[in-house]
Amino acid sequence: MRESNLKKLLAKYKKGSLTADEVLEAFARSSVETLDFATLDHQRELRQGFPEVILCQGKTPAQVATIAGRIVDHGSVLLATRAGREHFVAVRKQIRQARYNQVARTITANERRVERTGRGIILVVTAGTSDIPVAEEALETARIMGNETDHIYDVGVAGIHRILSKSEKLHRASVIIVIAGMEGALASVVGGLVQAPVIAVPTSTGYGASFEGISALLGMLNSCAAGVTVVNIDNGFGAGYAASLINHIG
Repeated sequence: MRESNLKKLLAKYKKGSLTADEVLEAFARSSVETLDFATLDHQRELRQGFPEVILCQGKTPAQVATIAGRIVDHGSVLLATRAGREHFVAVRKQIRQARYNQVARTITANERRVERTGRGIILVVTAGTSDIPVAEEALETARIMGNETDHIYDVGVAGIHRILSKSEKLHRASVIIVIAGMEGALASVVGGLVQAPVIAVPTSTGYGASFEGISALLGMLNSCAAGVTVVNIDNGFGAGYAASLINHIG
């Protein structure tokens, strides 16, 4: 349930057009919905500020479409991650305004309800072009949560002058997400240049000894730059969500 819907219910109760039992019934209906394959938490937006997000990986297109339909029917913004084209096709049959970002693998809908409430700019920086899919997931997440976003791509430490030339963008950002594979060194470099919080995302990009992102993860966890925090490998969604929470403080 959205906060605006709850306020409308309480206003109707105050005017006497709804009884206390009717308000409680409406509140219960919008709480938890049980399907054969999922239990939907419709009060998450009221509790945490953003509705439940669908992880499409491991779910059938029909399951994703049903869950997405229920979320939109409750008036909430839709964000689905790790979505394939087949998931989007199924969702689009139910939600005509649904939008698919093929690079980010995200599905969004009800975007007219998105208000830009973030305090500043969330900047997403990648070490290489191969890191862009994870970056796009982070950008889509931060954007749909009501933040202004910007990005800098392909400025890894193999050519350190590239990131140094972007100092104006770096210093304008309120939160910076740094995405890198291989040894993950870019997060430490950026962390040493800026005052803003830095969220590091290790990616599975790299040759054999990068161990599908483990090397970057360990490098970022061992960063000597203060203010760098780390999320899981390839977790652009987690980084975008955390950055949005930071950008809404104050």
